[in-house]
Amino acid sequence: MVVKTLLALVIIVNGAFLILFLRDLITHWSEAFQENGNLVVQAISSLVMYFLSTFGISDFAISASLYPKLKWVSDKKLPGTMNTQCVIPVSVMALAYISTIDVGLMTLVVPIVAQVIGAYVSPRFVAKAPAETIKKFVIGGLLAAAALILAGKTGIYPTGGTATNLTGFKLVILGILSMLYGALNNIGIGSYALTMATVYALGLNPSVAFPVMMGACTFSVPVGSMQFVKLKNYSRKLTFLTSTFGVVGVLIAVFVVKSLNISVLQWVVAAVVLYSAVTMLLSLRNKPDRETAD
Repeated sequence: MVVKTLLALVIIVNGAFLILFLRDLITHWSEAFQENGNLVVQAISSLVMYFLSTFGISDFAISASLYPKLKWVSDKKLPGTMNTQCVIPVSVMALAYISTIDVGLMTLVVPIVAQVIGAYVSPRFVAKAPAETIKKFVIGGLLAAAALILAGKTGIYPTGGTATNLTGFKLVILGILSMLYGALNNIGIGSYALTMATVYALGLNPSVAFPVMMGACTFSVPVGSMQFVKLKNYSRKLTFLTSTFGVVGVLIAVFVVKSLNISVLQWVVAAVVLYSAVTMLLSLRNKPDRETAD
């Protein structure tokens, strides 16, 4: 009964975002499809990105690496776009993972509530922040994501335990950190790698990372994303494409490709993310920050 209620809430919360987004998209339809980027290429990249995201490869890290290079979205709109574009694909992931992986109720509910609080507070500050400041946060997020991937690959941080439930001090730690991750999502620092590292460090079964991070994101990200939509601080075109083709990628991953050896992919993603962070840092140091797209 509790799981069914939680799944129903996922549909309601994400449905509220979808209605708001569609209203904005319809109102600005012609404007949206004049945004930078080839439609076919963006559709394919959306499918591949969320196929990989279903297996734990951060879509935030991929987006932050890819979009500025291809000039698909401005630095100013990058955090909002990374949030709005993942709402619907992540909701589909959450519906799949919450219903199939065993995890304690409070271990699932606490990070969800905490991330929602963190996500609700921060978008207004992000929308008002200078583009240069946003770029610095994105660089920090890329470096953090790469570091966590490499730490996991080299065994620097724990690879998890066998527990499926947390209580007491550990649960409090998970809640506090989840609130921070919800805020960081809105400035372009994805919570997947951070949540995974936290889950492992607290001794939970590695599989628990998926319903925890998908569940927390599928409630917190729509809350923050609705603020970005209201502030018009995101890419409508990319959000539309990921909400359609990205979902196709998720469904392929969940129902067709039951498992995937992501070891090599993790090394590749870490290399790409590090390269992107370094080149963004060099561009920040060598020339004045400027918008790359509208």
